[in-house]
Amino acid sequence: MSADDRDARPSESSAALSADDRAELERLRAYVAAHPPHPSRRHIWRWTGVVLLLVLTGLLIIGSVTTRFVRSQIFDTDRYVTTVAPLATDPAIQKELADKITDAIVTRVDIKAYTTDAVNALTQNVGQLSDRPRAVAALNSLPALVADQAENYIHQAATAVVTSDQFVEAWNTANRRAHDALVHVVKGETRPGIEVSDDGTVSISLKPILATVRERLDARGVSLADRIPDVDAQFVLFHATELPKYQSWMRTLDRSANILPWVALATAAGAVWLAPRGRRLRTLALVGVAGAVAMVLLAIGVVIARSIYLDSVPPDALSPPAASALFDTVIHPLRVSLRAVAVVSLVVAAVGYLAGSSHSAQSVRSGFGRLMVAARGRRRRPPNVVETFVAHYRTPLRLAVLAGAVLVLVLWPYATGLVVIGIVLVAGVLLLVIEILARPAAPETTAGPETTAGPETTAGPETTAGPEHSSTAG
Repeated sequence: MSADDRDARPSESSAALSADDRAELERLRAYVAAHPPHPSRRHIWRWTGVVLLLVLTGLLIIGSVTTRFVRSQIFDTDRYVTTVAPLATDPAIQKELADKITDAIVTRVDIKAYTTDAVNALTQNVGQLSDRPRAVAALNSLPALVADQAENYIHQAATAVVTSDQFVEAWNTANRRAHDALVHVVKGETRPGIEVSDDGTVSISLKPILATVRERLDARGVSLADRIPDVDAQFVLFHATELPKYQSWMRTLDRSANILPWVALATAAGAVWLAPRGRRLRTLALVGVAGAVAMVLLAIGVVIARSIYLDSVPPDALSPPAASALFDTVIHPLRVSLRAVAVVSLVVAAVGYLAGSSHSAQSVRSGFGRLMVAARGRRRRPPNVVETFVAHYRTPLRLAVLAGAVLVLVLWPYATGLVVIGIVLVAGVLLLVIEILARPAAPETTAGPETTAGPETTAGPETTAGPEHSSTAG
């Protein structure tokens, strides 16, 4: 039936009414338009429950992403070492390590004092210098110059060590030990070689790297290398003053990392199920929006945490550029995870919206349907069994694709950006295949006088209310 026919029916019906009936009909229409029906109390309670479940879903998604990140970085040594491995080639970290090594050597070896003693011995042994005050003044200025040059030379040697290929392996080994110590800190234990202060500062020992620098200085003929004592300087990795207080909380987060994602999926499904009939696809779109908003809030929380971390690290323990590089590198997997969940949430929201009953969604689907008809060309054939099956179960198939994409994301151990792109592309291709295959079965039509509109079916003795008709109906 065309839109013109539908629009024409009310006018034809009203034309058959009397003037008073038409006036009453128009009055009732105006009243209904001015007083739309109020939602029932049952629907109000349903939507209230849906809103609460959506908020709970967003909070659970934040908790799921956070706990999985904590578990991967604190309780998985291999994952942590993979995360911090790029720091070995980061210029800010290399400069920080070279400065730490240089300061550790210079503060323990008084180069200026050694040079002063050497100059004094020289002036005492050479008597002719007493008559040459300029030479004595020049010799007395040597200790400061030699100390500066020696410090620069030590810094160059330390820089050469921390920028070498061997340092990458040493860095990974040291961080593996540091991570192992962090796990023991969470468990309330300690390990040798890793220092954990009472205020929660976790640092690695630079003693092996200092030994390498001393060997390199000795190989280059620097006599001061023999005077460098065994130094056990520390490089701060973490400075979390509240870490010792929240050991039990971190263990709880570790245990809940496997539970929260499934609880979040359950609350999301509960919100869709609780929504009134006819509004469930819209609720599915709202679930996706809730997930995306949750990830935006988590991203804001990461920015705030970064600022708090940088303020909590003393500059003498770790320079601001090195602290920034350390935080950004360690937190990178969390940022990848929240972006992944945000992308999947937006896909869920888009599918729920486009599959809904809004006018804009219907327009998009109509345009896509016309595009599919044009793509099929003029080949007119009845749809096969697969096409009619897909058309009949189109909505469940869409939901199955979305559920599969979400499950893959949840079950994937450490989803990277490429993994997320692959999941989205595969889900998009499957949804496109569903739309292409969906062809509803053609309605069955039978030709005959019974189905044709003629005078016999519109106005005739069979359709008039008479005695015969009444007895038949009875």
